[in-house]
Amino acid sequence: MASFDLEDLCLHINTKILNIKKTLQLRNIGQEPSLKSMLCKIRHEVVLLNDLLNKMEMEVQQQEKLKNLLKELQKSAERYRNEACHLCENIPSCLPKPTQSCITGLMVKCGEQTKVTEPECAKKSLKEPRFIKEAALITAEEFESVPAYLRGRLTCDQINAVVQEVNKAVVSKYRILHRPLKSMNAAVRNLYHRFLEEETKDTKGEFFIVETDIKEFTQLKVDKRFHNILDILRHCQRVRAVRGSRLVRYVIR
Repeated sequence: MASFDLEDLCLHINTKILNIKKTLQLRNIGQEPSLKSMLCKIRHEVVLLNDLLNKMEMEVQQQEKLKNLLKELQKSAERYRNEACHLCENIPSCLPKPTQSCITGLMVKCGEQTKVTEPECAKKSLKEPRFIKEAALITAEEFESVPAYLRGRLTCDQINAVVQEVNKAVVSKYRILHRPLKSMNAAVRNLYHRFLEEETKDTKGEFFIVETDIKEFTQLKVDKRFHNILDILRHCQRVRAVRGSRLVRYVIR
């Protein structure tokens, strides 16, 4: 065993000596006239290679920005498509229809010209549908700005699915509030009076819902995950919470 240890020690010492010799040779290369031109060429090539790598890095960054922009455009297009589908699926059934009004007037002859005068007032037979405010969908950029402790394992699509259900509840609630009392049955009238009782001076003129509305008009579960998504919507300024009388009102922003 001693002979093997001695051979290993000799090999190690010889390797160290060889490395020292190579180091000394490399240090002296710059002093030899025959190798100076080669070193200059190598340095020039290294500079050119470094510039090329910098340009490639800038190009990669530019392509990365372009990719992110295209993703944002794709998300926006998808959001607009979803909004358009939502509008198509929720067209009010009582839109005002064009009516033919009888034109009565006096024919006044002035030279060869004839004028027809219309009635000054024309009454509309149907009321225009009232505006109901809905929360906008979350964009990819907004989703990325949400703190990680809020997002957890949630995705942007999952959050927007809840946004659509919240909008469904808002529309269902305020369609009832905009209906005349005479057209309501007992169950709808009870909802109507509950909606009025839940309003406060802080929600006057605002569109809001409560957890009971979510249970009434959607299939969502009002659980910890739902409240976590509501916190994200509050962070993204889609809703704000108004508390009072042991009730949390989520106002659409």
